[in-house]
Amino acid sequence: MEFFDKVGKAAIGSRLRLMTAIITDDASKIYELYGVDFVPKWFPVFYTLTEDRELTITEIANEIGHSQPSVSKIIQEMISAGIIKESLKTEDKRKNNVVLTEKGLSLSQKIKQQLKDIDVAVDGLISESKHNLWAALEEWEFLLAQKSMFKRVSDQKKIRESQNVKIVAFEPKYKEAFKALNVEWISTYFEMEPADYKALDNPEEYILNKGGKILVALYDDEPVGVCALIKTNNPEYGFEMAKMAVSPKAQGKNIGWLLGQEIIKTAKDLGAKKIYLESNTILKPAINLYYKMGFEKVFGLETPYKRCNIQMELVL
Repeated sequence: MEFFDKVGKAAIGSRLRLMTAIITDDASKIYELYGVDFVPKWFPVFYTLTEDRELTITEIANEIGHSQPSVSKIIQEMISAGIIKESLKTEDKRKNNVVLTEKGLSLSQKIKQQLKDIDVAVDGLISESKHNLWAALEEWEFLLAQKSMFKRVSDQKKIRESQNVKIVAFEPKYKEAFKALNVEWISTYFEMEPADYKALDNPEEYILNKGGKILVALYDDEPVGVCALIKTNNPEYGFEMAKMAVSPKAQGKNIGWLLGQEIIKTAKDLGAKKIYLESNTILKPAINLYYKMGFEKVFGLETPYKRCNIQMELVL
């Protein structure tokens, strides 16, 4: 269709809904062809009960992959049509079991031949087509279960927007942003501590003049993220990755990952064999980011921060 040719793959949902509408319309005609008074949307619920089974609404919903409210609505419609009924075998009203009526059982026999004919017709359609849609749907369902369309688009958005992010070395003009970004995130979750003020008020003295580095992430030339590599006196760890902060308005652009990768590269260039960091486990996205970068949990290092309850290292 011309519309889908213009819009392209972004209209996949609309195209699938259109095909669903076409097939559903034909399904209604097919039921009429076989003299069956039946609504196509009832079929998944009906089919689960065709073996004279007694099931709860929740069990049916789980089996066919529909929501419980939608299954409840369909069941009420089918009860009104006399196809299913609430079971009298249990006294537990909370279960709300349902089973086919005599009319439903009779209907299932009439539909058997119809289903065989549909199977043959679909096989014919598959043989006529270049691509096996049935197999493709199974494959797509599996892939989307592994990684949803939302996550795929979200990742693509991050990749595209990260191309507009520039990582630069600290300059005096970024001193205010370095402090403001860190104060913003620390104050959101914790309280500022003396060690914070020491580094943020005097980054040149506390970090840069001691052999450390500070990197700044610019988005549209605005500083939206910062991270420091602080030289330590620990003989095992030459440097600490610290003071990483990203503005909430710039989150979702892969800035934390880009800053981290550049800090790791900088540490390698400076000859570091290991770097470590300190954080708190309530910061789940940050902890996941550190694991993704290759950091592993360690124990027993001294820390000036009360909020620290996890320490991690990266072997370079």
